[in-house]
Amino acid sequence: MPILSCSNLSKSYIVDTVFKDISFNVEDGDKIGILGLNGTGKTTLLNILSGELERDSGDVYVQKDLKIGYLKQHVSIHSNKSIFDECLEEFSYLIQMEADLRDLEYKISLLGSNGESSRLNDLMAQYGHLSEEFSALNGYGYKSEIKGVLKGLGFGDEDLDKKVDILSGGQKSRIYLAKLLLNKPKLLLLDEPTNHLDIDAISWLEKFLKDYKGSALIISHDRYFLDNVANRIFYMENGGLNIYNCNYSRFMIQRKIDLDLLKKQYEDQQKEVKRQEEIISRFMNYGGARYIKQAQSRQKLLDKMKVIDKQKEAKKTKIRFTPSIKSGNDVLRVENVSKSFGDLDLLKDINFNIYRGERVGLIGANGIGKTTLFKIILGQIAKDGGRIYLGTHVYPGYFDQEMDKLNLENTVIDEIWDDNPSLDHFQIRSALGQFLFVGDDIFKEIKDLSGGEKGRLALLKLMLSKSNFLLMDEPTNHLDIDSKEVLEDALLDYEGTVFVISHDRYFLNRVSNKIIELTEDGIKEYMGNYNYYLEKKNEVIYEDEEESSKTKTQIKLEKKKEKEALIEDRNRRKKINALENEISSLETELESVDKDLSNPQIYETLERVVELSKKREEIEERLNRLYAMWMEYTES
Repeated sequence: MPILSCSNLSKSYIVDTVFKDISFNVEDGDKIGILGLNGTGKTTLLNILSGELERDSGDVYVQKDLKIGYLKQHVSIHSNKSIFDECLEEFSYLIQMEADLRDLEYKISLLGSNGESSRLNDLMAQYGHLSEEFSALNGYGYKSEIKGVLKGLGFGDEDLDKKVDILSGGQKSRIYLAKLLLNKPKLLLLDEPTNHLDIDAISWLEKFLKDYKGSALIISHDRYFLDNVANRIFYMENGGLNIYNCNYSRFMIQRKIDLDLLKKQYEDQQKEVKRQEEIISRFMNYGGARYIKQAQSRQKLLDKMKVIDKQKEAKKTKIRFTPSIKSGNDVLRVENVSKSFGDLDLLKDINFNIYRGERVGLIGANGIGKTTLFKIILGQIAKDGGRIYLGTHVYPGYFDQEMDKLNLENTVIDEIWDDNPSLDHFQIRSALGQFLFVGDDIFKEIKDLSGGEKGRLALLKLMLSKSNFLLMDEPTNHLDIDSKEVLEDALLDYEGTVFVISHDRYFLNRVSNKIIELTEDGIKEYMGNYNYYLEKKNEVIYEDEEESSKTKTQIKLEKKKEKEALIEDRNRRKKINALENEISSLETELESVDKDLSNPQIYETLERVVELSKKREEIEERLNRLYAMWMEYTES
């Protein structure tokens, strides 16, 4: 049964239509991911549903007494209370009930000593009823619930007494999210809820939302998160809303099929329109009342035809990282590196190696020292002990998540030209165009750019550096989903070596072939992608219990199995790449056949039309088989 329903919802700003006549239902228990390019109205939609923004037209029906909780991207909490006390506000009704119980206990004790049995029985009945209600509302466990949610979102026991006002913006956002989850609204509206969370906190939030009995509408660029949480996807584009009853991965496959079908329908309709117009023109030229009447009749049918709009293809960044020189096999060796800040021992006895061609993901809790380690490797921060070795012909390039190396006073074109003075004007404009900086955009000052635009500019600088060892600190933070996929493709094609800090698990799963986890106890290495890392982490509990009883033969067999699993995973990824290449080739072939079929002259030879139509059917059949195989391999 729907808890919320929207019918023909529209919103515009002056002459710009954000969306028009969109309709949808939110069922009880739905977890819905909202996707779309920037400017398609995702946040506007949540603002309307929360009641913070008026709609222009359409209807919104909500279930009676529906409680809605809204997490905005940017929230601000001003409070002199401690973190724990701030969260206690969500249980004010339980605190009052607890006070009422204590008051009843006091009155009962007084009446009991005076022997007033009638009044005593009334109070005992009140106390029993209130006590049952208090227990049913988790009155005896709400403080533990607060601690559990705060811990899940990354706050330790030592943080609970900290004043909210001294916290960073990201920490305040997490407090706001904690209060929202503790409030337990029937419908959650979440705008980028994972923005200020590390991997462990995101994983906890995933489980929380999957188990959550209410419903949620979630705007997120975290594809792994959406895969694990969403049972439906709302995709907003061109002023409309398309509904997919599946998670993110299946949505991407289905959307590709839908776009191909829509493109074919558009092309077929255009052919039919052109054919009808030619017939109408001939009839009008023939003259005579009968031909003119037939022409007019066909024109009326043509005018009533529901026109299929041509799909606007979103412009995509074009990235290709090309090393200027091939490095030696040993790219980086880190030996016993340590770093302290005052009494804080941030890094201690860090050891690991990176070899040419590896794509290594560095993960770990916020504040564990990942960025510090990068800056030590690059020589930007002095280490306290240990050694760093860069291999032969290794030329590192760095993507800084804060993008501090961008000169905010520079224009976009000057920023690129300052670093690449040997390039001419045409080459600079061409490179900027690949990263969607066109027209007057190239004369914008960097301080006026959005986070996504700065991210693209920093990636362009890295691409032009032609480095053969890329160190990237949260490169996907400000990128939309399309840009993330372009970056992933570029890194998969890159012939150099990649070392990347990221909390984007979908990105790590697709790009990395080795995971290094930085913990308080040092480094742990996993020879696979993020899913492989998770599998091995889940086995640790059982390994610790069984390790003492294992024989050398058992240990040897397990290592052999791990190696076989790694080889199997690599073979699976090779098959996926081969399938994607074959799909791409067939799609190109299909476009060529469609182009031939759109040529009017081809219809002069019936045999050729039949041949091309048969070929098209065969290609589509092969494509459907390949899509099914691709889905099977990617989900295994």
